[in-house]
Amino acid sequence: MTAADDTVREDPTHASSRAALARLELLVTRRLDGVLGGDHRGLLPGPGTEPGEARPYEPGDDVRTMDWSVTARTTVPHIRQTIADRELETWIVVDLAPSMDVVGRYGSKRRLVEAAVATVGFLSATDGSRVGMVVTGRGRPRVLRATGGRAHVRRLLEEVSEAPAEVGPGGTLDDALVAVRRTARRHGLVVVVSDFLSALTWERSLRVLAVRHDFLAVHVADPLDIALPAVGAALLQDPDTGEVLEVDVDDALAADYRREAGAHRDAVHTALRRCGAPVLGLRTDRDWVRDVIDFVGVRRQGGFPTGDDLSRDLPDGDDDEVGR
Repeated sequence: MTAADDTVREDPTHASSRAALARLELLVTRRLDGVLGGDHRGLLPGPGTEPGEARPYEPGDDVRTMDWSVTARTTVPHIRQTIADRELETWIVVDLAPSMDVVGRYGSKRRLVEAAVATVGFLSATDGSRVGMVVTGRGRPRVLRATGGRAHVRRLLEEVSEAPAEVGPGGTLDDALVAVRRTARRHGLVVVVSDFLSALTWERSLRVLAVRHDFLAVHVADPLDIALPAVGAALLQDPDTGEVLEVDVDDALAADYRREAGAHRDAVHTALRRCGAPVLGLRTDRDWVRDVIDFVGVRRQGGFPTGDDLSRDLPDGDDDEVGR
């Protein structure tokens, strides 16, 4: 075999990654397409922007859709239905912080980021709709223009799979949201995928975007983001700086960790709720497909998921080695 032949041979790691992404596409199209089927599939089933017919009000209907003129004429409360938009533009904001690549007992959170991008992308890039993506980084966010088709979604997935997990000045989540505001000219959907472990510097930018766009927040988490088992002596590493600290994780420290993590998570979800963003919680130790289906079921019933389920039914990790 010549040296030239060696240069064209595909990197086994890259080939394995592409095969995994292909399996992910099949999983989304086979399992989620059928469950979330309809004229217009998506993670936020609900009203569009075109006015439709009026119908009598039923308990649970959004009072903001009341049609007061029909209600006055008939003396019976009515709401005005809307017709789903035909061509939508979706922007996926991916926060690839170093914590995404921390490998715990159940794998890294990047796997869930890929699943979220695949789900949003393959369910959105149909019937003339377009999908774009902004990825955090160093210096500036990386912007991939919005277009349609499955081939484009595959390119987005490869970008998420291969992009380094690093965030620096000028390329933070807040900067990525500003980039979306400058790029997305049409009303559409903005999906923010993050573990939300950084400081809450992004709320104002999200509120500005909420004036013109609908929102969905995908909160990816590992059980160790929520609770630290009392395992005694452990080495904890900061994924951002690489600093390693040796600590004795006793019951008191584990309780303090869980309380502080819960306070930060509550602050994040409160900020998202103020911006009108429902929260899809995905956890490394759970079936993300089931989480997506449950989320859409709640939305179809008029509910507003807030991410509270992230801290439920944590696995027993008392005997596990702490990897963070």
